[in-house]
Amino acid sequence: MKQTYRRLPLALSVAAVSMIGLTAGAGADTLRLLTWGGYAPENVVAMFESETGHTVEVTLSNNEEMIAKLRATGGSGFDLAQPSQDRIAGPQAEFGIYKPIDLSKIVASQFIPSMLAATKGNTTVGGEVYGLPHIWGTSGLVLDTVKAGMVHDYTDLCLPELTGKVSYRLKRPTLIGFAFAMGMDPFAAYGDETAYKAIMDKVEAKLIACKPVVKTYWSGGDELLGLLRSGEVTAAMAWDTGGWKLNAENPDITFVAPKSGALGWIDTFALPAKGKADAAAYDWINFVMRPEIAAMITESAGNFTASKGADEFASADLKARYQASFPPAAVDNIKWYPPVPAGLEAIEGGVLDRVKAAK
Repeated sequence: MKQTYRRLPLALSVAAVSMIGLTAGAGADTLRLLTWGGYAPENVVAMFESETGHTVEVTLSNNEEMIAKLRATGGSGFDLAQPSQDRIAGPQAEFGIYKPIDLSKIVASQFIPSMLAATKGNTTVGGEVYGLPHIWGTSGLVLDTVKAGMVHDYTDLCLPELTGKVSYRLKRPTLIGFAFAMGMDPFAAYGDETAYKAIMDKVEAKLIACKPVVKTYWSGGDELLGLLRSGEVTAAMAWDTGGWKLNAENPDITFVAPKSGALGWIDTFALPAKGKADAAAYDWINFVMRPEIAAMITESAGNFTASKGADEFASADLKARYQASFPPAAVDNIKWYPPVPAGLEAIEGGVLDRVKAAK
């Protein structure tokens, strides 16, 4: 589910790689990995194979294809998959395509605790955990901090002094972000369509009232970056990687985690139900979650991982941008997307249509 504007440069030190969590050469197997582009770069695969004796076969895919492949085979053909966390509980409950994670076989200390807890909670089915966090990203605020320094949350994009200088998408993340900024919890209302509609009604009224402030509703990342570069827009709702790209060009512009919390997605580690190389899968998880190795994957994928301390292995500039946008409290305050129950998309679609049509 990654949203990547570019590959981000990292300065890495991997000379001293620990042996935590691995049993090199013991019970070597072939790991059949079903993953996204950039998540298993060749240099990382080579290091893993050399250290463990396992071999890795990488198949690139996306959420829809992963679910389709595993559903068609009843969860066979692969030993480790990387669906987004909101694509695990539903398919598992309906199709039984995953097997539970044995938490005793992972090095839990390598994970950012809040991300590990969130993913465990969102991928629990019948009391068993079916997913662990890996690659993540967020949407929040991208601001010219000199001209729009008064913006601290999504609803601040409605401030009259920003008239004609604001942009966001007419998409679901905007509805969710505004709801949180208005003091409501839309995710807590997921199980109650009436309560969710009541929240969306309030968000709809707010977005309609905000229309005079908005310059344009952006539809593509390149479009938004152009608006921010030119100064036509000084405050927007967008992805973290886009804000960091602009910050490299103009230090006044950067990504800011909103006061009510950035909205986050996580691509996970999940074990297919009929995988045959669990030991290799756990070895891979523990290997790529080492901070040094995780930083190499960030270089390839363009997004950070849930590896605790991996930002310390980034280049000085990237490390500074990440830490400025995401101090520990901001990381812990990320609102992670849970699975969307049936029926809610229709409610959201109606809201977005009415906001777009409003004068």
